[in-house]
Amino acid sequence: MPLAPVAEGRLRAALPSSVALPEGRWDAYALLSDGEPRRLVPGATDLRSLADRTPGGLLGHVAVRIPYATRQGNLTVRSWLRAPHAETTDLRLEDGGLTVRGRVYGTRFAPGAHAELRARPGAGEGGVRRPAVAVERSEFAFTVPYAGLAPGVWDVWLRPAGESGPLVRLARLLDDIADKHPVLTYPRARVETPHGPVTAGPHYTRDNDLSLTVAPLEP
Repeated sequence: MPLAPVAEGRLRAALPSSVALPEGRWDAYALLSDGEPRRLVPGATDLRSLADRTPGGLLGHVAVRIPYATRQGNLTVRSWLRAPHAETTDLRLEDGGLTVRGRVYGTRFAPGAHAELRARPGAGEGGVRRPAVAVERSEFAFTVPYAGLAPGVWDVWLRPAGESGPLVRLARLLDDIADKHPVLTYPRARVETPHGPVTAGPHYTRDNDLSLTVAPLEP
């Protein structure tokens, strides 16, 4: 991206929204006349336009870019490019389970739509759980009973078109928080299961994807 002067002593570079930015973390540098790239640090940022966005979904994908300061104080941009995308809008603990609400982009619901919880390796009996999904246009809701989950980490997915359609990872991307995990925390529930008493609750991963952790309760 070329640097252009905007005021005395100030330069500006712009990344057009029409330029695809593959999903990942992008460190920002400036290449000046001496030929040595210099790491940039963030100045004042106004991210209000990123909060509570509702894309039209007409392009068939959701593209998100959130600038943030690293632990070293440098400027990095976190980008996501999801096609299709399932956005979580509300997580609520209800009667020993988790109710998830959200909206899909770039796809439509069809008969047989359901959610899928997939156990990561090492999650006890593991396997896949398939909660039924209630649908209204592009919005969805489903409830996960914690009692049916073995201890371990479970990743949450959606199949909007049923078994014949794509498997879409649930995530929360459409706001101004680059890393949800340390910011959005949720209560853990104590539940009796066939595996004994456990604590269970949702969390967002380093990529802002939705997962559940079920842990045996210490005696």
